Amino acid sequence: MWDIKNYKFGFDPWGLGLFLAVMLPNFVWFAVPAPNDILRAESVTPLLDAIAQVFQIIMAAALCGVVNTARDKPVKQVFLIGIVACVILYLIGWAAYYAGSISAGVILVLCLAPCGAFLLLALARKNAAAVISAGNFTLCHLIYGIANFCL
Repeated sequence: MWDIKNYKFGFDPWGLGLFLAVMLPNFVWFAVPAPNDILRAESVTPLLDAIAQVFQIIMAAALCGVVNTARDKPVKQVFLIGIVACVILYLIGWAAYYAGSISAGVILVLCLAPCGAFLLLALARKNAAAVISAGNFTLCHLIYGIANFCL
């Protein structure tokens, strides 16, 4: 996974597809506020949030635009099942949030499920740049969720 000679810039439709699938509920949330929408409250971790945004941009760029030529084709089934499970869990989390269930568990699902999907795809595609950036984004996103909503 770490041999740089195996990497090239190129388009990975799996990366773009997953990123768009995960972002779709966010686009809905931007347009249609949920009842008791605590996610719109001012963050207590603004610096961490800015760092997370940088890692998110790098992660999205790496998932969509960096290709490891030594990756497995197609994605192994175990990774695919994990990715789909994470996306479904994420959608369930959004449904619970819009239904008014605002608990630490729901917030953690909204923080970790998409990150799990991104990490699994990055691992499946043997994309070290995406693994590192997704791992850092996950850590920042988790700290944000705990500090803002679970303490």
